[in-house]
Amino acid sequence: MSEGIVPGLAELVALRALVSGRRSARLGRHGVSGQALSPLRGRGMEYAESREYSHGDDARHIDWRLTARTGRAHTKLFQAERERLTLIVADTAPSLYFGTRVRFKSVQAARAGAVAAWAAARDGDRIAALRGSLREPPVTPASGPRGALRVLDAMVRWYAQPPADDAGLEVALDHAARLLRPGSRLIVLADPASIAALPQRRWPVLAQHHEVIVLLLTDPIETQPPQTALPFSRDGQRVELDLGIDAQRKRWHDQFVAPVQLALEKLPARGVRVQALSTEAPSESWLPLLGRSRPLVA
Repeated sequence: MSEGIVPGLAELVALRALVSGRRSARLGRHGVSGQALSPLRGRGMEYAESREYSHGDDARHIDWRLTARTGRAHTKLFQAERERLTLIVADTAPSLYFGTRVRFKSVQAARAGAVAAWAAARDGDRIAALRGSLREPPVTPASGPRGALRVLDAMVRWYAQPPADDAGLEVALDHAARLLRPGSRLIVLADPASIAALPQRRWPVLAQHHEVIVLLLTDPIETQPPQTALPFSRDGQRVELDLGIDAQRKRWHDQFVAPVQLALEKLPARGVRVQALSTEAPSESWLPLLGRSRPLVA
């Protein structure tokens, strides 16, 4: 295998060492005190404890046995199931299989996905992954190293070359919406152009009940192109794009720079944590995005 062009399984397994020493803080409603309890029950919730009834509590969640035993009304409290689901969505757009510094964007995507899988295993989550395909099923959720290795194997396959049946990131997110439960963590590995093509209304819906992180895979030549002529190959023919010409440079900006800027500006306002991850950046550099807060599950 050519280093930096296609991902290798041993390379992704080795990334576990970069994650194992880091712990993500899990914030409740009142700080780093564990998961906050909620009187509201949703899917993926389990009973935690009961307390005396307060005005405004949902009568459907009254603990009738404790109420009868004490003579005072009590309400049941619920918390998210102990095993959260971390779902990794892999964009496999052809534009990812390219790079000019250190590694291809596709390899960086595989490495970031591996970091996410090892972080999920460390945190005790069940781990799953999928891509935009109408034929290939998702990697089924599993916990621990077994679950992480399943995802790593998928990353190696998906990012070795562009899949022939790639159906796009929107299809992948449609599949993801059917797998996610309230309180899940969703990590999206994507080309900025794929994110730009999505309707903005998707994100608030996902972020309402899930922790959503988007990693934008970029290459330095895309975001900081030289002001000179760049050679390309098209249909076996050599062509040059002169980025010293203002009109050509603007087209380049609109194609590669604007989607990154737009995502970094718009997604946080929709409840999504987002970071651009260059091919020359450490693959674990986005880990501080994890664990800043957890969504209130209702």
